[in-house]
Amino acid sequence: MFLSVVAALGGALACAGCSDSDDQPVRVSAIGSPREFAAPLTHADSRAGQIMLAATARGLVSVDADGAVVPALAQRWIVVDDGKSYIFRLRRARWADGAKVDAREVKRLLQARMRPLLRRDPYGPLASINEIRAMTDDVLELRLKAARPNVLAALAVPDMAIARGTGGSGPYRKRQEDDAGGSVWRLQPITAVGALAEEAPQREMRTLRAERAAKAIVRFREGEADLLLGGTLAELPYLSVARVKDGFIRFDPVQGLFGFAVAKDSALLSDPSLRRALAMAIDRTALVSRYAVARWKIAEQIMPAQLNLPRIPTAPDWAALPLERRRELARDVVSRWRLQQGGAPFILSISLPRGPGMEILFAELRRQYAAVGVVLRREDKGADLILIDEVAPYDSASWYLGRLSCAAGVQCDPAAEELLRASLDAPDMAERLALLGQAEPLIVAHGGFIPLAQPARWSLVNGRLDGFTPSPRGIHPLDRLMK
Repeated sequence: MFLSVVAALGGALACAGCSDSDDQPVRVSAIGSPREFAAPLTHADSRAGQIMLAATARGLVSVDADGAVVPALAQRWIVVDDGKSYIFRLRRARWADGAKVDAREVKRLLQARMRPLLRRDPYGPLASINEIRAMTDDVLELRLKAARPNVLAALAVPDMAIARGTGGSGPYRKRQEDDAGGSVWRLQPITAVGALAEEAPQREMRTLRAERAAKAIVRFREGEADLLLGGTLAELPYLSVARVKDGFIRFDPVQGLFGFAVAKDSALLSDPSLRRALAMAIDRTALVSRYAVARWKIAEQIMPAQLNLPRIPTAPDWAALPLERRRELARDVVSRWRLQQGGAPFILSISLPRGPGMEILFAELRRQYAAVGVVLRREDKGADLILIDEVAPYDSASWYLGRLSCAAGVQCDPAAEELLRASLDAPDMAERLALLGQAEPLIVAHGGFIPLAQPARWSLVNGRLDGFTPSPRGIHPLDRLMK
């Protein structure tokens, strides 16, 4: 099926690159759908939506390709009151419809952007903000209950971009165009005061399209795109099928969560011994070897490193056991469950996105789980295990633990949740980190998350494109690119 898709698309794009010129706009493809580009605020949790938001709407701050926080809608800021007050001075800017950006409207829009983010990151630094105040037309203050690091990094993620329904404040304005290959958006740079740069050379503009992964990859292979963004494990096998050269592939050095969260309403996995058995039965090295990704790191614990914990992260109690012993123990647990159920099969359901990379993941997990007596099935809704594939927006235990908390809607430990709630009101960082340090082993022992590896994020980059850098956050600003 993949080969037929590649052949058909290759023929359709046979003349790709015939009129390619370095004096033309940088051509960017993103894996996603056109509707995510058309309404990026509505689809701010999608890859394509975030790419369009980052191109057309600034947050107060942003990150560069190296992951460092840089000015965006705020041209500068100061931190006062022992870290409990962040005061931002906004740059002179205009919205996409030409109206002047005003701190009072930015306050309202920022509050709206924070609501969905706090559902995903309930115990992060932005949860400590208790007031947003427009001090003047161009000065905005964020007041915190207590000083927290990573506030700026949490504000810099693409889905914290501030925009009206008509669009944001740049660095580009978008205009939809139609060509023979479908819908394309032209991105035109804006000046420092928010006006369109009418005389900007073509090479400073961008063309941007969202499309299915197979089509986007073949478009790049045939020279019709200079850059492809938004690649994950789901689309990875298309690269070898399309025979994309390794020199074009760039993997981002990201960290985060890639594994299965236990659904909070899973009756099957309410028993902690079953959750433990499922986690220790997996041969993670064999799993990642199914993909041609050099240096892809497996994960047996929630956190990838100590980060800001007061001690090293907790390893699961089975981590030091040989794989065969782990599987023997898992097989015994599953056998006991089946005896208690009168010999009924142990049927486990998982929810996965679509894509050939996920088909490989499912097949490998089904094979491995069969060795311990588990029958694996795939369900779109109501599954026992739900895939989490997310890049950490900043380096802190609060993100990892919060993402696996009761507030995030997954199977959780109530005692750990009380500690996480208390950490929000901790008067200083020492007490907050101590509380997070107490919550972390409880969350690990509860077994509500089965880690597999670090997330995989990749792009395709033409050799003539300068300014692209692999990103620790998986974010690639388009305004730094040049052919």
